[in-house]
Order: sequence, then structure tokens, then C-alpha cells
Amino acid sequence: MSEETRSETYAELASVGPYGVRPGHALITMVEPHPGHEYAYNRWYEDDHYYAGAMAMPWMYAGRRWVATRELQDLRGPEKSAVARPVTAGCYLSTYWITEGRYDDHMKWTVGINKRLNRDARVHQERTHVFTAFQDHETTVYRDGAAGPRDFHALDHPYAGLILQVIDSEGPGERAELLERLRTRDLPRCLTGSPAAMVTIFRPTPLPGDRMTYVKQVEGVDTRLTLLWFLERDPRECWTDHFTDLETLGAGTGRVELVAPFIPTVPGTDRYVDELR
Repeated sequence: MSEETRSETYAELASVGPYGVRPGHALITMVEPHPGHEYAYNRWYEDDHYYAGAMAMPWMYAGRRWVATRELQDLRGPEKSAVARPVTAGCYLSTYWITEGRYDDHMKWTVGINKRLNRDARVHQERTHVFTAFQDHETTVYRDGAAGPRDFHALDHPYAGLILQVIDSEGPGERAELLERLRTRDLPRCLTGSPAAMVTIFRPTPLPGDRMTYVKQVEGVDTRLTLLWFLERDPRECWTDHFTDLETLGAGTGRVELVAPFIPTVPGTDRYVDELR
């Protein structure tokens, strides 16, 4: 394909399809660098992969990295988690928003670019994907109603912390019931007076068959909900007062499989790498 034809194709693609700002989809990926490779992993992800493997792609319009120091890992629960084994696994979390209605378009590009990155030896192999899934947005619950940042601002607003929560239900019907209960009852109650400004709720989607072999197929496509709690305070400062009961959220309708607090990384630095173990 000539340069001129390729440029014309970009113009055609931009002129059709959805192009709103709502985060209709997300990539949520929690990764554990192998012992002894923490600094190398951090530099590779920040200096190359965050951009070449994510932000440079079409329709992925916002991203942020988070880290769990050992102190934060020790706050996690439940001890026996279906997501993280052991529950402390996965000290880095990356979150990305994808424009609503552009998931299929984005996936075509992401599969292609990751094949190229692997071929060009630009993938750090000394890591394990603990929890990696593309997800569809279900709803967002706000503490302050119409005031404050919206969910499409969440990865750019300087939030001081984030909690990743994963809840499983018995089946699709039970998940719908759980979602409604969270949206209308449980989350509004938990958010009132708390340092969490909003909770976004997603459901996982299956990865394509031609995904990279080091990323396992997504579990719980019909039964799981993923919650992201955006905090205005460092979770270490407010955990005991506000979040110790999250393991029982949705009890009777769902089963909490992970509650994991994080703080934002400082881009361009190795801050917190020496606090992971």
C-alpha cells in the first residue's frame, strides 16, 4: 500500500463510526514482574509499551498506571482469591479507556501491533498476567451526583488511589441482579461520606482467538463484574475507616474475589519499585 493510499484510508476511517467521549470499553490489566526483573519491567512498560502497545493505538484515548507496594498488597482480600493466587500477586495495574462502539476496530489494531512488537523483540517476557481483560462499561455511580469529574475524566484527574474489585455471581441472571443492587443500593450507600468519588463498573469480554499466547483467556465472561473505585486520598490513609468491609459487598447476590488497592505511579521514574517486595 502506498503512503498516499494509506493516508487516504485514515481520512476515510475518521469520517465514519462513533467518536464520542464515553468510556464504552476498557482494558484492565494487572501484572506481576518476575522477581529480580522489577526495574527492567517498569522501564520497559513506561518507556515503550505504555505508548507503543496502548496509547498510540486508535480509539484508546486515556490511560493510567497504578502500583501496589508491599504495604498495599497486604491490605488485599479475600485470602483465597479466584483472581490472584496468591492474593498479593499483581503489583502493577494499567487501566485504559476505549471509545464506545470502537472495541472491534481497536482489537483489530491491538492484535496486529502486538504481533509486530513480539516479532521485533519489544515485549518484556519476565512477567505474568494475573488479571488481564478487555471490558464493556455497564454503569458509573458518583458520590456527588452531577458535581465533579465524570468517568471519562477519571484516568486524567489526579486521583490519589484506586481500588480494583472483582465480584462473581452464579450466572448471567444473578449478575444482572447484582449490577442493579450495586447501582441503586450498595454503592450509593458506600460512597456517601467516603473518599471515593466514583465507581465504574465493567463486565469482561472474551479475548480474540489470535491473542498473544502469554495472555490467558478471560474467565467469568457471563458472571463477573469489575469495579474501579477512584479515591481522592491515598488508600493507606483511609482503608480502616472506609474500605475494610468491601469483601462483603453484594453478599447473597455475588461473591467478592478480589479487593486490591493501588496508588498512581509517577511516570518517568522508578518510584515505588523498591517497595514491591
